[in-house]
Amino acid sequence: MPVLIPPTVTLHESWLAARDEWPPGAHMDGHGVRETDDVDSAHGFATWVADLHAQADPAIPPVPGWVHCTYRWIVEDDAYLGSIALRHTLNTMLFEAGGHIGYGIRPSARRRGLASWALTQTLDTARAMGLDRVLISCNPANVASARVIESHGGVHEDTRTAGAHTVKRYWITL
Repeated sequence: MPVLIPPTVTLHESWLAARDEWPPGAHMDGHGVRETDDVDSAHGFATWVADLHAQADPAIPPVPGWVHCTYRWIVEDDAYLGSIALRHTLNTMLFEAGGHIGYGIRPSARRRGLASWALTQTLDTARAMGLDRVLISCNPANVASARVIESHGGVHEDTRTAGAHTVKRYWITL
């Protein structure tokens, strides 16, 4: 049975194994990894995990261009399966191409309903935070993600290009 947990250094090896399943250079949606983050070393991973926790704290100003965000990891039997991020607000970039929620499931754990399960939990958290609706976007070619969003009441607003990214944008009323 999967659980959603805050990021933890105890899953470093499992997280690295999951990361290595993604194609080289692929963006891991909902993970919060920046190109400058050292996630390979134990010290760097611990620093990154601490940063993920800090991003949820409203008392700590976010990095310029970012917003406060709560990250949760999808874990089963001490294996890292994916991540889901709940951004507390939207900036211009997130409004255009990102949204309030982003998620990514490691390739070997897909087609098990994990994204749908994690989204259900995260929508409850968003509701508890006082959000009345959330924006979620996905790549137009990602039919599985579109199905997950639509099965949770996502209403397609539009498909737009922002910079180098084209996304389908959906609103979910909470």
